[in-house]
Amino acid sequence: MPGFAEAIHLSVLVQLGLAVLLGGAIGLERELAGKPAGLRTNILICVGATLFTLMSIGLAFQGPGHGDPTRVAAQIATGVGFIGAGTILHARGAVTGLTSAATIWVVAAIGMAVGAGAYVDALGTTALVMVVLYGLGYVERFAGRHLTRSHLLIHARPEPQALEELETLVRRAGVEIERTESRRENVDLVVELDLRGPRRLHEQAMISILHHPLVRTVSTGE
Repeated sequence: MPGFAEAIHLSVLVQLGLAVLLGGAIGLERELAGKPAGLRTNILICVGATLFTLMSIGLAFQGPGHGDPTRVAAQIATGVGFIGAGTILHARGAVTGLTSAATIWVVAAIGMAVGAGAYVDALGTTALVMVVLYGLGYVERFAGRHLTRSHLLIHARPEPQALEELETLVRRAGVEIERTESRRENVDLVVELDLRGPRRLHEQAMISILHHPLVRTVSTGE
């Protein structure tokens, strides 16, 4: 029945197209935010999860022994876990990329929902994810500006690149630098930083600085 087969193929293409749109909507926000898992990554994950789900359902309809959709779904979650782990960086005490990893996990679930024909669920979840990524990002930045300030007093070896590297570490931790002052004291470069941001990020920034090879000591200056 060529007409029926063509209709099935058209339905699959429509579902894959929807996966591209939903994965792309979330991926665009990640791309604009400069995250490692951006537009193409999220689209490919959503499309892949959709196709795997479609194939597993198709095999199950062929009868017993041809496939178990629940096992395929479990393997999708496992595979996406490996991809998500690749976006998490643990460097010198600071952990980054957790939001990107969680986003990848949710995008795969959206793709599975599209493949299973749960279009309302997929659309609703995409809308909620966009609200979380866009809306709560503003809330976090607003809270970060008003929650915590700290002062760090750093003694480091007086290498030419020391100050720039320390400032980069702090910004990478997500903390804003309000004021920087540096001076030479004996054999040390002394750096004073006034920081502003969420308390947990202050702690991450301090741990990152402590592990820097040029740093001798770090204190809060209190």
